Amino acid sequence: MASLSKPNAPHFSVDIFQNEYLAEGSREVNAIVTVTATGGGTSGGRPLTAGAPADAAVVIMIDCSGSMDHPAAKMRNAREATAAAVDTLRDGVAFAVVAGTHEAAEVYPGGGVLAVASPATREAARTALRKLTPMGGTAIGTWLALAHRLFETRPDLSIRHGILLTDGRNEHEKPSALQAVLDRASGSFTADCRGVGTDWEVAELRRISSALLGTVDIVAEPSGLADDFRTMMAKTMDKQVADVALRVWTPANAVVKYVKQVAPAVEDLTGRRSDSGPRAGDYPTGSWGDESRDYHVCIEVPAAAVGDEMLAARISLVLPQPDGTAEVLSQGLVRAVWTDDLASSTRINQQVAHYTGQAELASSIQEGLAAHRVGDVDRATAKLGAAVRLAHATGNDATFRLLEKVVDVVDAREGTVRFRKNVSEADSMTLETRSTKTVRVKR
Repeated sequence: MASLSKPNAPHFSVDIFQNEYLAEGSREVNAIVTVTATGGGTSGGRPLTAGAPADAAVVIMIDCSGSMDHPAAKMRNAREATAAAVDTLRDGVAFAVVAGTHEAAEVYPGGGVLAVASPATREAARTALRKLTPMGGTAIGTWLALAHRLFETRPDLSIRHGILLTDGRNEHEKPSALQAVLDRASGSFTADCRGVGTDWEVAELRRISSALLGTVDIVAEPSGLADDFRTMMAKTMDKQVADVALRVWTPANAVVKYVKQVAPAVEDLTGRRSDSGPRAGDYPTGSWGDESRDYHVCIEVPAAAVGDEMLAARISLVLPQPDGTAEVLSQGLVRAVWTDDLASSTRINQQVAHYTGQAELASSIQEGLAAHRVGDVDRATAKLGAAVRLAHATGNDATFRLLEKVVDVVDAREGTVRFRKNVSEADSMTLETRSTKTVRVKR
């Protein structure tokens, strides 16, 4: 357990769950790393300590393309949602509103700067929202690029968060242009993405939210935008520490096979590794408030004989410092012990088994829906049947209910299903969008 010197900062703990026993010749070590942040002095987005600094900046990016006028209620609800998000800002937080079409425009405050939240600036922002009118196309990279420039005007603020709303596909810029912006912005700010209606692409928004360590979700009915924006902003206001990394050190001849966040949602961090020293690499985790997350770490170690023991990995939670060093917030150890006891070496740790099933559940849903889109009904049925079986077995009731809107469940335990007739596009997209959401293992 370790704490930060920053006022109101949470305390971090790292707990390791694994079966450390391996059969002779086995080389793969799996562990679930639970990281918990507590005592950050937050409550409903408001600091508990009087006078605590508001070390945060928020940029809200709203799709104002022509399609937002069909129906007209969509733009009206987007304005109301943005106003709700602005009202949720804590005093002192820097913020801006961006209108996105085939280009990006500053709606408030303008002039290439961020405003500082106060009763007066919140009221001025609400007035400026009347400028949000639907016209033009969609080039999301330009919206993110403007947000990035605005965040860079306040390098003194560590929590930088974007909210991005769109109702359509990124049709007016090349995918390479969007990727270039994501490459520049990655690590600079996080972003939650929302798709309203059903004319946007789940994979496209997931690509953005994944690169920026945020969330993605669907708001099928525009009337639900205000509540969703209010909830998102409240969670952002609870963040107290940014740029926290999971550092994995391995001994000689051992390598990291993968690092995945597995709760509250599945996110593969393996390709995000940055070297941090001899045999050590950092994996970004983004911003933290009072919360707990789980990570699946898989290490390949050299084969060894019965009776041998080794430290397979040292897992640290670290916070980079301005002088180039890193403060260690907490730490845990992953061990490997080779045994000839069959019962010990074949026992699968409960946490590892649970989250392996949750990751398989997410991929089964995505593969099943992709197969259905191209008309491969047999593969789609098999994959979504497997998803039903996994959701039932792991107790993921929320995902099971979403699956029931797409398939008729004949036998949940066996995963026997039939595709329902006339499945709505909203139900199908909701299932795909939320496929990566997991449930915590019952300990």
